[in-house]
Amino acid sequence: MLRAERQRLGLVRPVEERVGVLHPLVHVSHGERITQDRRVDVARSRVTDLAGGAQLVQGPESLGEGSLRVGRVRDVHLDAVDAKAAAGIVAKAKDKSVPVVAYDRLASGPVDHYVSFDNKVVGETQGDALLKALQAGGDLKRGQVVMINGSPTDPNAADFKAGAHSKLDGQVTIGKEYDTPDWSPDKAQTEMDQAITALGKDKIIGVYAANDGTAGGAIASMKGHGFTKIPPVTGQDAEVAAIQRILTGDQYMTVYKAIKPEAEVAAQMAIALGEGKQYTPAAGQQLTNKNNGDKDVPSVLLQPVAVTKDNIKDTVIKDGFWTASDICTAQFAAACTAAGIS
Repeated sequence: MLRAERQRLGLVRPVEERVGVLHPLVHVSHGERITQDRRVDVARSRVTDLAGGAQLVQGPESLGEGSLRVGRVRDVHLDAVDAKAAAGIVAKAKDKSVPVVAYDRLASGPVDHYVSFDNKVVGETQGDALLKALQAGGDLKRGQVVMINGSPTDPNAADFKAGAHSKLDGQVTIGKEYDTPDWSPDKAQTEMDQAITALGKDKIIGVYAANDGTAGGAIASMKGHGFTKIPPVTGQDAEVAAIQRILTGDQYMTVYKAIKPEAEVAAQMAIALGEGKQYTPAAGQQLTNKNNGDKDVPSVLLQPVAVTKDNIKDTVIKDGFWTASDICTAQFAAACTAAGIS
């Protein structure tokens, strides 16, 4: 008897349909891990809503090829912190005619679609904010800026760096610059230690930190070296610790990237491709091509938002990304009150 006939008669169980959701497994700050997990959880939930009865196969990026061997995976959601390493997962999926959606980070290989925030604009936003803060203090060339970039293996980090340089180059003097392996806050702290030793703490007027974890490391270094006033420091991800540092004046700004719109696009892409349909962007969004080194990938790039002390209430709290109670713990209650947050 043919398998299809046996299945129709209930003699064998049908192969379950699955959607693979693969996320990074890297050593990051506790706050960034929370943000990453929330980003994956929201996407997973939305895929489940749209996929009907499809089950999810989820796990770290390093287990990607294994997940493709479990039942029938109709498409893969991939958040690749190491673009080149993820190419093997993408190639394995394509060998099985499984479409791949790159989520938040653009993997190498024959990726079908990609959704993220415009990462060059993230860097530009950070650079603009740092310039604004430095201009308020006087001559932009009165001292030196330290740049603490992200991981050299992360495809997003290069875009953040390029965007920041497009704003800072020629405007400020960049005294020291580092690429930070694994986005490690501890390594960022060591890099800042080295910069302070090389430049002198009185010569540093600002710090470009690519995300909130590296910002926290840089700030810890400056405090350890006895800075009486922390110069403007950028960040990214709107971690709760960063929002608290912004309230107390230790960090100047962060970049907020709303999770829900990104997860919605990723889920819509995955479902459309998994059903063999063409993805159509929502009103107000458009597809653009983003090259990953192997091909031009149809992409939706969302716009980030700069968060400073002045707009915490109207951004991360208004969107429900954090609640006032998340931010305004006892240690930060007075700073919250001063900022009108309750």
